[in-house]
Amino acid sequence: MPGSAPGPAGGWDRLRRRARVYPPEPPGRAGVCPVCRGPAAPGYPRCYQCARHEQLGPGLLADAVVPISYAVKGTAFAGDLWRYKAVREPSGAARASLLALLLAFLHDHGACVWRQAGMTAPGLLAVVPTGCGRPGPHPLLELAAPYLRLRPAPLVIRPGRQGRDPDETRFYTERGRLDADILLLEDSWVSGASAQSAAAALKRAGARRVAVIVLGRHLDPADRLGAPLAARLAPGPYDPGRCAVHGAPA
Repeated sequence: MPGSAPGPAGGWDRLRRRARVYPPEPPGRAGVCPVCRGPAAPGYPRCYQCARHEQLGPGLLADAVVPISYAVKGTAFAGDLWRYKAVREPSGAARASLLALLLAFLHDHGACVWRQAGMTAPGLLAVVPTGCGRPGPHPLLELAAPYLRLRPAPLVIRPGRQGRDPDETRFYTERGRLDADILLLEDSWVSGASAQSAAAALKRAGARRVAVIVLGRHLDPADRLGAPLAARLAPGPYDPGRCAVHGAPA
């Protein structure tokens, strides 16, 4: 795990037992986007949103995007991704569950992500800012930073640049010039525009490689393309032998 930080008290097996996931589909499966693991239209190599991200320009997209789980609309896991960062009353149980999932995944499969991104290990940690530009540190950064022990590269959203379209100037980093490989965390991936815009901002600031790890890839069972994928999924315990990068035992 980055920084060789210890996990929370109780050991790795206890963390794994706390996590319930909707395991991502393996790369290369028909009808599944190889970038974000969302639904892709028949005959298309990627989903519509990931194809649009190329307008950010050569070399600005993330070098790896790895979702730990699907966040199926209406499920408890999808609810946790909203409750853990609620402004008025964040859920402690949701925070503990998501932190356990993230740390267990990084411990078991972080090295797979780094290889996928072409890096040895990340040197900096960033989190995709919320679209509303909420003040203070991002809740996911507050959760993860004490355990990952990576220097932060805080991203800031420019006023008036919120939106669903990819935008390489939407965010900037206050660290100035970066010269490191970066772990970029995202809690929920819907269109992916924010995550890829954040990766572009980091690359523009000098980041060498950017690996995006997503807690939950949004999936709507009522969506025409999402329905067949959602129908194949079932929640289950986190399985350390199932690698979200390779879709097979690590």
